[in-house]
Amino acid sequence: MKLYFETVHSLHDKIVNKEIKAAEVAQAVVSRLEETEGKVGAYLDVESEKALNAAKKTDEKIAKGEEIGFLEGIPGAIKDNICTKGVKTTCASKILENFVPPYNATVIDKLTAANYAFLGKANMDEFAMGGSTENSAYKTTHNPWDLERVPGGSSGGSAAAVAAGSAYWALGSDTGGSIRQPASFCGVVGLKPTYGRVSRYGLVAYASSLDQIGPITRDVTDAANILNIIAGHDEMDSTSSKKAVPDFTKSLTKDVKGLKIGCPKEYFADGMDAETEKSVRGAIDALKAMGAEVVDISLPHTKYAISAYYLIAPAEAATNLQRYDGVSYGARVDGEDIVSLMTNTRTAKFGNEVKRRIMIGNYALSAGYYDAYYLKALKVRTLIKQDFEDAFKSVDIIATPTAPTPAFKIGEMADPLQMYLQDIYTVPINLAGVPGISVPCGFTAKNLPIGLQLIGKPLDEETILRVAYAYEQAHDWKDKRAGGDA
Repeated sequence: MKLYFETVHSLHDKIVNKEIKAAEVAQAVVSRLEETEGKVGAYLDVESEKALNAAKKTDEKIAKGEEIGFLEGIPGAIKDNICTKGVKTTCASKILENFVPPYNATVIDKLTAANYAFLGKANMDEFAMGGSTENSAYKTTHNPWDLERVPGGSSGGSAAAVAAGSAYWALGSDTGGSIRQPASFCGVVGLKPTYGRVSRYGLVAYASSLDQIGPITRDVTDAANILNIIAGHDEMDSTSSKKAVPDFTKSLTKDVKGLKIGCPKEYFADGMDAETEKSVRGAIDALKAMGAEVVDISLPHTKYAISAYYLIAPAEAATNLQRYDGVSYGARVDGEDIVSLMTNTRTAKFGNEVKRRIMIGNYALSAGYYDAYYLKALKVRTLIKQDFEDAFKSVDIIATPTAPTPAFKIGEMADPLQMYLQDIYTVPINLAGVPGISVPCGFTAKNLPIGLQLIGKPLDEETILRVAYAYEQAHDWKDKRAGGDA
């Protein structure tokens, strides 16, 4: 296998055993980035020198006989809504086109303490609002498996970089599926931890009660190792969990015997792509053959999840994005007075999808509509959360498709409502605050990846990692890499 397509854990072992130098590892991915970026468009900012220098320092430590951490010398990408001190963080928006944060997000401080190799900032849908990375103000990212198709979103740049071999790993954020759906589309692993498991401090807010940072990797082992690094309580985030963080790698066993896996009938409804359903059902059957018990369950309020999400998330977004007014920081378009200055700035610098969600959110929160829409959506959210709590009384995890279709063609989802329905299997997990992971489980006849979503109890990432690892190790999907024009 080509060096830039290897997993982080395999490269780490080779560096530690002096089979290869970290400088070679870094140079391989930098060269691959230079080769593919013109076609894939995964990055908004590339920091090759930083990655190469980090690798050089790793080799110096190895030469001195010093121990190195899991990510040392192995370059990765950071989604461009995660603050990086001294490096532009634009959220793929013109309104933040020259914003350089004066501080790091907590996850970046944790990665820095682990001596990570920073390769660049990954493209995304503007302010994480979208499911295709077509909403970026700067470029459209292309799926490495088929350059005419989207990589998913909003963490499309992160997933595309890992799939293309232009990053060994990446961080994304997930508000309604933005880690798991692009992981499914790009044939990689995407983990959304429990809400509060990873600090949100320094993550530019979209919907604060839903957002969560997580890893996008080539396999489950890498995801577990990176979660070990970034998870934990943070005093800077009042919503972060104080529960002790286990060593997630200890859950990586091939044994699923005795585990009860719930299969919700609402996630296999009409309209799902036939090849997707076949692959996901095949994966569930495979887990059953490995000794797990499959139980039919119901999550009855699933049909209301999209409606509730697209009231709650835009309402929170409308509030969070009030700060971009052309006054305090960010871009400014002058006007005759303060009102026209704000109006001109927001009109010129926000994209259409961001404007759409701000308007939906303000409408839902406005006098006369708050009770009818926003308050009702919050009540539905409670019912959805209750569905999961009830289901987990009888099962250990839940298995579903990650997305209803494989990656669609760029420009194909012109109707926003049609695009929103792509989130139908991922949104409920954010509303409930539970963890979820997407792992590859097959390919279509056109060689497009399909993802299996495994959903766990709150703060029980260990079980979904255990099942994901067992399934992954029993199949060769993990060994397939995007080829073709990329």
